[in-house]
Amino acid sequence: MSTTPVASDLPAPEAQPQAKISPFGRIIGVLFSPKATFEDIVRKPSWVAPYVLLIITGVIVGVGVDQRVNWRTFISQEIEKSPQAAQLSADQKERRIEMGTKIAPYTVYLGTVIVPLIVIVIVAAIMLGAYNLMAGAGVNFRTAFGIVAHAYVPLAVAHILFLVVLFLKPPDTLDLNNPVATNLASFLPEGIPKWLDTMGKNIDIFVLWIVLLIAVGFQGANPRRLKGAKPYTIAFGTFIVWIVVRTGLSFIFS
Repeated sequence: MSTTPVASDLPAPEAQPQAKISPFGRIIGVLFSPKATFEDIVRKPSWVAPYVLLIITGVIVGVGVDQRVNWRTFISQEIEKSPQAAQLSADQKERRIEMGTKIAPYTVYLGTVIVPLIVIVIVAAIMLGAYNLMAGAGVNFRTAFGIVAHAYVPLAVAHILFLVVLFLKPPDTLDLNNPVATNLASFLPEGIPKWLDTMGKNIDIFVLWIVLLIAVGFQGANPRRLKGAKPYTIAFGTFIVWIVVRTGLSFIFS
């Protein structure tokens, strides 16, 4: 008697999870309906759409900066602010200004393409470790990467706001190191220590928004283990550690 299984006896292949929200809908959703949107992202993780959005808005800002900013003046001011300025001769300063003026535009455009991806990868890895170690969330990197990539959508909003400020303010009054007054450093007096300025710049409305979205995203990845305030405690606790590290390094090397 034959024991070869027929097609009807074989188990049906497991259905792959399907996304219910389009890539564009996810971008809008993380801003206005994050809980439902991140639940969909967890079902079918993706990252290309938010990354492309950050590149597009970043390049537009880069074009605006290149048109509005006098790079020679900016580089000269940055050199004068540095602790090494007093040790440089006039010729050394001039060489640095010439070199900086030439490479600054390319640095801006390269940064808008490469830096967001690097940042998202690093933050995803850190948050993955934090949630898996502290809460046993059991999240894989693909899911974490999708969550963090979409959590960075508010950065595109910051780019748009920067563009508005760029064309409203006179170029000589624009601080490229802190162009939009959305962080604590914008309200601190001039001449404060560098470490305090670093800490203030990290306490930013858009950064806090991103951290909040990361918490919502990871809660959607494992709501059974990440109940109540736990996902937010982990996200903001990790963020506070980051601020302490950045501020400490700034204090040591300033």
